[in-house]
Amino acid sequence: MMMALIGTLVFVGALTLSIGMIAMTVGPQWRRMVRLASGNVETGFTPLATLAQAERRIAVRRWAAVPVPAMCRIRAAA
Repeated sequence: MMMALIGTLVFVGALTLSIGMIAMTVGPQWRRMVRLASGNVETGFTPLATLAQAERRIAVRRWAAVPVPAMCRIRAAA
């Protein structure tokens, strides 16, 4: 009788702990899960595409900032 009570308490405690951990894990994301389950597709996270676009902007600005050589210098060199 005592072993059955201790076993029940151990398993009830483990069940309570596991349900609590699942609730803590799922809780912050439940809105997102409901949206995904209802068929709404979230936009993809593409940090590399944003980085590549920023790099191109920086390169264009650097290229535009380079002074254009004067025509007389080019003729003098020829």
